[in-house]
This record gives sequence, structure tokens and C-alpha cells, in this order.
Amino acid sequence: MNEIGTFDIIGPNMIGPSSSHTAGALRIAFIAGKMVEQPVKVHFILYGSFARTYRGHGTDRALVGGILGYHPDDERIRDSFRYAREAGLRISFEENVTDKDIYPNTVDVFLTGKNGEKMTVRGESIGGGNAVITRLNDVEVELTGNYSTLVVEHADKKGTLAFMTTVLSAYDLNIASMRLYRESRGKVAYAVIEVDNKINEGVISAMKGFEAVRNVIMVPAVELS
Repeated sequence: MNEIGTFDIIGPNMIGPSSSHTAGALRIAFIAGKMVEQPVKVHFILYGSFARTYRGHGTDRALVGGILGYHPDDERIRDSFRYAREAGLRISFEENVTDKDIYPNTVDVFLTGKNGEKMTVRGESIGGGNAVITRLNDVEVELTGNYSTLVVEHADKKGTLAFMTTVLSAYDLNIASMRLYRESRGKVAYAVIEVDNKINEGVISAMKGFEAVRNVIMVPAVELS
């Protein structure tokens, strides 16, 4: 009879011993990994219980698997470090156990893409394999990965929202939620748009046609069946 280790399948839908420390962590990294084109360098800062237990609970492998685009039940999570090396992805971890005012299962993800673009993402694993992205660079947001999502980075200018809704209507996308966040008035802003249908690549090109739009990122829903 085969022995089952602590980093084996628990139930039919998750690799790892803890929904918060593995599936939730993977969800954060999965979303973060979409924020730049083909990440080549990623640095994780782990807080609270993430920092104390991340090796024993497989959080490190889950985070790397998420960056690689794996879903929570993907068998490759066990060997995610090897797959990352093969992909030329540089990974590093840092433990922060001194900041006490941060939600216990929090991770900051510092990403560099193949073209040199950079993004910082903060995520919190909130239990049951669920997570929420709470910050993109210096802007506080809310992004769960439960729906196909468009993240639109834009200048905080009049008419931008009306343009985005016009594009969504033209592509027959049904909006589940649409939330706007900004650094400060007239500065960088983000629109987080969750939709029920599959997002056509043409939507991204159309969105980028507006002068105030700086970048459009498509984040597919994270499957946790």
C-alpha cells in the first residue's frame, strides 16, 4: 500500500494539505502571474502564518505553480520549482514576521515580465481555497478570480468609464461587477470588471484604443471544482 504524504491530494479538487495555505496561495499567484507578460522574475514576501509555515504546508510550491498558470488540482504543483527552472523563471522568497497589522495569510508578489515591465500585487488567502487581491502597485483594489476579469489601468480622466462600458456592450459581455479604484484624483486608476462570458481578445485591443487607457489585462477565472 502506498503511503500518502502531507502534500498529496486532499479530496478531488486540491493538491496540498491546507486550502488557505495551498489553494488560496495558488489563486493569488495565478492572478498575479497574469499582470505582466510572461513573468521571468518573481519575489514573494510572506507575512504571518504564511511566513511561519510556507515550506511545511507547500505554500511555496503552490505560489510557484500559480505563477506558472496551474489550477489548484494540477499534479505539477508538487514539482513546480523544477518546472519554473525549466521555464527560466527566477523565484525568491522572503519571510516577514515583524509586521503584525497585516492579515495573517498575506503575500506580496513582485513581478518582472519578459519585456521589463514590473507589477506589485498583494493578496490575502481568506479560507476555503478563496483569495482576494487587495493591492495593485500602490492602489487598493478587490479582485477574487471567481469570474473572467478585465483589469484596466488608466488615467483618471472623464469619459473613460463611458468608453469602457460602450466596448463591453459592443462585444456583448454581461457585467457581473465593475469597480473603480484610483491612487488619487487625476492619477493612476484601475477598473476591475468581472464578466459572465468568455472574454474575446478583441475587447483588449478595443479598450487600448482610448488614449486614457494605459494597459488592459485579462485574468481568466481560477477553477476550483
